[in-house]
Amino acid sequence: MKNIEYKRMIINEIKSLKEDSRFMETVNFMQHGNTSVYEHSLKVAYISCKIAYKLKANVDYKTLIRGALLHDYFLYDWHDKNAHEGWHGFRHPRKAWKNAKKEFDLNRVEEDIILKHMFPLVPLFPLFKESWIVCLADKISAVYETMERKTVKA
Repeated sequence: MKNIEYKRMIINEIKSLKEDSRFMETVNFMQHGNTSVYEHSLKVAYISCKIAYKLKANVDYKTLIRGALLHDYFLYDWHDKNAHEGWHGFRHPRKAWKNAKKEFDLNRVEEDIILKHMFPLVPLFPLFKESWIVCLADKISAVYETMERKTVKA
């Protein structure tokens, strides 16, 4: 699968997720630095596709992309201590899974991606290649987004 192909697949999946859901609300919640949950999820989807392509991994790209786009579908401002029950890093995968399950038909791999993307912080071992790839892509994106705002320009 070429770069342009998975970009097109990501765009098509976003169009699909926007219908009859709260998916676009993710634009309103900040993730890391100046990056919204929506932007972060797009980056994770794109990085996941690049990793799968580079590794020549035999993955279901549609599932990989949907899982990546929904992995942080918790729908609250995690920086606001009154918006959630605390311990966001540990609890948000289950909240994202519950929200996604209410609005979308998820397959087993998509559920695994959402529930286990915080491994090893959350000690749930990913079972599928797609889950491992999104887990890695999420870490790459989070580090980049966190460091990006702290970069000093000369």
